Amino acid sequence: MAEKEEEKGFVVKDRRRFVEGADSEEDKHEAQPDAGAASSEQKAPGHEEIPGAEEREKVPLPEVTMATFIFSLSSSALVHLGEIPEPETNLTRVDLPIAKQIIDTLGMLQEKTKGNLDHDEERLLKSVLYDLRMRYVQKSGK
Repeated sequence: MAEKEEEKGFVVKDRRRFVEGADSEEDKHEAQPDAGAASSEQKAPGHEEIPGAEEREKVPLPEVTMATFIFSLSSSALVHLGEIPEPETNLTRVDLPIAKQIIDTLGMLQEKTKGNLDHDEERLLKSVLYDLRMRYVQKSGK
């Protein structure tokens, strides 16, 4: 039986395109996908190109720190609590189960990182959690 498992494997297909007449090995590889693949990706349902995506790719993203991670989750929770509008649609909707899940995720993060955060990170997480929990209780009527 072990032999059968060893026979199973995977196949690696190199889909890179090669340029004829290139001087070096690095020049032989094109970084751009072929046109057929790009057109099929655009036609696939649920894979729409976002307007302005190219411009956003050029803008540097903020550094990922514990604070930016906490703020990101907090912003998502506020969107689902209906406190701020969704960035894409500018509509305000309330989805309490999702908001609760995000708040619980922040709570789990607080428990799992206990003793490993610096004072400012710990204080930020504690205050964000308190604020989100109070807003959730207010919205849910509990």
